[in-house]
Amino acid sequence: MWKKVGEREVGKISPYSFANRIRSNRISSLDLSNYKEIVSVHRGAINSLQVGDWAGPPVEVQMGGREGLEMSCMGEGCLVAGQVDLTEGRYLLSAASDGSAAVYDVQCAAKYEGGGLVAKHECLFVVDKQHEHGHKYSVSSAIWYPIDTGLFITGSYDHYVNVWDTNTTQVVVNFKMPGKVYQTAMSPIAKSHMLIAAGTEDVQVRLCDIASGAFTHTLSGHRDGVMTVEWSTSSEWVLATGGCDGAIRFWDIRRAGCFLVLDQSRSQLGKRPPFLERSSSKGSASKPFQAGQSSNVKVKIPLKKTTNGNSTKQTPNISRVPRQTKGWHRPHPGMMSSHDRATAHYGAVIGLKVTADGMYLLSAGSDSRLKLWDIESGCNTLVNYEATRLQTSKPIQLAITQDSSLVFLPCMTAIKAFNVWSGKTFRTFRGHYESVNCCWFSSQDQELYTGSNDRQILVWSPPKSVHREVDEKFGEGQMSTSDQDNWSD
Repeated sequence: MWKKVGEREVGKISPYSFANRIRSNRISSLDLSNYKEIVSVHRGAINSLQVGDWAGPPVEVQMGGREGLEMSCMGEGCLVAGQVDLTEGRYLLSAASDGSAAVYDVQCAAKYEGGGLVAKHECLFVVDKQHEHGHKYSVSSAIWYPIDTGLFITGSYDHYVNVWDTNTTQVVVNFKMPGKVYQTAMSPIAKSHMLIAAGTEDVQVRLCDIASGAFTHTLSGHRDGVMTVEWSTSSEWVLATGGCDGAIRFWDIRRAGCFLVLDQSRSQLGKRPPFLERSSSKGSASKPFQAGQSSNVKVKIPLKKTTNGNSTKQTPNISRVPRQTKGWHRPHPGMMSSHDRATAHYGAVIGLKVTADGMYLLSAGSDSRLKLWDIESGCNTLVNYEATRLQTSKPIQLAITQDSSLVFLPCMTAIKAFNVWSGKTFRTFRGHYESVNCCWFSSQDQELYTGSNDRQILVWSPPKSVHREVDEKFGEGQMSTSDQDNWSD
C-alpha cells in the first residue's frame, strides 16, 4: 500500500488509478460486517433497498449557499439536522411486504454494543399501515428523489404510487394505478422532467409527473405485466422495461412506441438486408433471380427520350410503384416495433440494471439466466455467467459497482458477485436464512446492503482498520491513557 502511495506522490500512477485500486481492494475484502448492524423494524420480507447515493456520472457540484434539510423522526429519539445530499450516501430507504417503508442513518449509529465496537443503526422513522396515508398491502418499491433526500417514492400492491415528504412524513401526491405496482424508477440524470416510471401488472408503462400530479402518457407494447423498469444513465429520455412476456423494450419517451426490442437470438451486429429481401416481388416487371445466379449482375435499364426545348435527354424508364389502397396509413416508425414479438428471456424479466456509462444492460429472468446486452446494437454479448437459481414470483433488485466491474445478483438465500465482462463468479455471500430479494451497493463506502424474506437487512463491508476502531472508541481528537503525557497545562 505504501509503495502505491509513493508512486502516486511522484506521479507514476494517477490519483484516479490509485483511488480505483483502493476501491477494488476494499470490494474484494467484503464480508458480513462485524461492526455495523441495521436494526430492522419490518415484519415482512424486505423488497427494496436504496441508499441516498448519486448514481450518475461524476460531476462538479458547487456546495456553497445550499441550505441543509431537516429530517424529523417519529418515536424516541432523534432529530437529524444538517446537509443532506445524495453524494453523502447517508440514508438507507427500505420497503417491506408488511406495507411499511423505513429510513435509517447508516453513518451515525443510535447506540453501540460489544464494548463500543458494534454500531447499531436504528430507523429514523417508519410509515406503515397505521399511518393515515400508508399503504394497505406490500410495498414493492421505494426510491429516493434523485436530487436530494427531501422526497421519496413508494409503490405498492394496493395499486398506488405515493410521493412522500421526508421532513413531515406526509404524502405530497399519489397516483392510482390499474393494478399491482411491481417497480418504480426515476432518472438519476434528468434535468428537464420529474417523471416516475411505474411498472405494474397492466401491459402499459405509466409515466407519472410529480410537478403536475398527473400521468403524462403511457407506453404500450408489452403483452403482459411489466415487472421491472430502469432509466438510462446516459440519456434522461431513454427508459428500459422488462415484462412478464419475456421482452425487454427501450423507449424514447419523447416519441411514440419503443425504438428497440432485445432479441436473445441476435448475437452479432446486424447486417444490411440483401436487395431481394428489401424489394417487392409483386408488380415487378423483371424476372426474379434463379438459384445459383449471381446477384452482382448489372441490369440494363431501358431509357426513354424526353424533349426539353431544343435539347434531348434520356431518362430511366421506371414505372411508378402503385399506391396503396384507400384508407391505408403508413405506421409511425416508432410503432413498428410494437409488433415485434422478440424475447430476451424464456420467462419473465425480473431484474434490470444499466452500467454506469449507459452502454450495457444486465438482465435477469425467471429462466434463471443473467445476460449482458450491448444497448447501441441491441445484441446479446453472450457472456456466459455461471449457473444460478433465481426466484420467479416477484422482481429482484440487482446492484453494480461504480466501475461496472462486478454485479451482485440475489440467488435464493445467497448473493453472487459476478465479473460483468467474463461471467465468472467473483464471490458468494451467505448470511440470510431465506430468499434474498434486493441488494444495493454504496459506492461511497464500498458497502453492500441486502434484504431478504427473513426480514433482516445485512451489511457487507470491508474490514475496519485498527486505527479507526481506536479513534471511535476513545473519541475523535482524544488519545488513549497510555499515549497521553503527564505534563500539566
